[in-house]
Amino acid sequence: MRRATFTFMLIICGLLFGSCNISRLSVSKSKLKKQFKNSQISNDHFTGFALYDLDAKKMVFELNSDKYFTPASNTKLFTFYTCLKMLGDSIPALKYETHGDSLIFWGTGDPSFLHTDLKGVNGARFLQASNKQLYYSTSGYTGNFFGAGWAWDDYNDDYQVEINALPIQDNEAFFYADTAGNMQVTPRRFKASLKQDANYRLGNFKVKRDFLSNEFTYPKTTIPVKFKQQVAWKTSDTLTQQLLQDTLKKPIYLVNLPISGNAKVIYNSNADSVYRRMLQPSDNFIAEQLLLVCSSTKFNVLNADSVISYSKKHFLNDLPDEPQWVDGSGLSRYNLFTPRGIVKLLCKISDEVKNDSLLRSMMPAGGFTGTIKNAYKTDNGKAFVWAKTGSLSNNHNQSGYLITRKGKRLAFSFMNNNFTRPSKDIRNEMVRIMTWIHEEF
Repeated sequence: MRRATFTFMLIICGLLFGSCNISRLSVSKSKLKKQFKNSQISNDHFTGFALYDLDAKKMVFELNSDKYFTPASNTKLFTFYTCLKMLGDSIPALKYETHGDSLIFWGTGDPSFLHTDLKGVNGARFLQASNKQLYYSTSGYTGNFFGAGWAWDDYNDDYQVEINALPIQDNEAFFYADTAGNMQVTPRRFKASLKQDANYRLGNFKVKRDFLSNEFTYPKTTIPVKFKQQVAWKTSDTLTQQLLQDTLKKPIYLVNLPISGNAKVIYNSNADSVYRRMLQPSDNFIAEQLLLVCSSTKFNVLNADSVISYSKKHFLNDLPDEPQWVDGSGLSRYNLFTPRGIVKLLCKISDEVKNDSLLRSMMPAGGFTGTIKNAYKTDNGKAFVWAKTGSLSNNHNQSGYLITRKGKRLAFSFMNNNFTRPSKDIRNEMVRIMTWIHEEF
């Protein structure tokens, strides 16, 4: 009888304890609802939010989570997941075949190829070491130099680099003032096409490229001390050939042959390093090129649309809302995702990586790295939020992972579209609410 009574009391205590947890969660959800309701900033534009408990596997709170938003660079999370599913632990640099005394090679879209930070050199070293005549085949890439829905007048900016099959040195020219106050450029090949223009008037001193060519101009005035600028160059097969010849110090010949199904592969950089470089500083160039790498790996051609369609059909068919996804970086305003769809994607990314520490090391970390380094304060020296930002004019978003002081692991998507106030106001309000969740849940 005593045993039965004891068991009964345990059941009652368990129910009461569970009820207390549910009650506390209910109170927290109610308080969170008030955070949004009483936020003047969140209510003067289109705001969406979804908060998900990764351990309990259930949605905690939603606000317009089923509505579509322009995601900007939150799009890179879709690119990231697709790469996790389609690529191995290293990024393929080149495909190649040998025929007699000839070596024919094709680009894979690899963004790390001679990249200034990633320094993918295996492909170049392979070509350098070959004793055969080198033929670069230009047949692989089938897309345009810009993605669908990109702003053409951003062509001069370092965040909108052209897309091609074999990018070299980030597809950007680096301009800088030397110690004598003269303008210099890397690669040196562009020095001959760099001119001063007495009629060039701009609010700020800058180098500007001609839209259709690699002719660069800058104001005919004193160059500011420590001047530095990166400018996207105009890609072409001929320029790729010339830059390879400059690097390898040997002739490269152009051909146009389809990629062979028997082609061998040379690998460059560690994939996690490339993903980290894409996510933390939000590198558009790397994101776009990685879709081509996926296409090269799966289809033996370089076509981003094919990869996006394949990913939606095979990897993303369980999202609650079908994503309208058109590019790798989020530069296009044609992209449209829902907050709850992004949260589902975050769950899938977490399940795929299977290592919280590794995943967090690749994401921007509040107080430490990437685009949210200066946005969040740490909690006793530790990060509590790891999130991908996304910004276009009048749009600012954050989606990622958060740990509360009670140890809850949460995924969230916080999206803000169509505001007219400064973006910093939106960012600060997101930080305030996410910090509140960290402390209260």
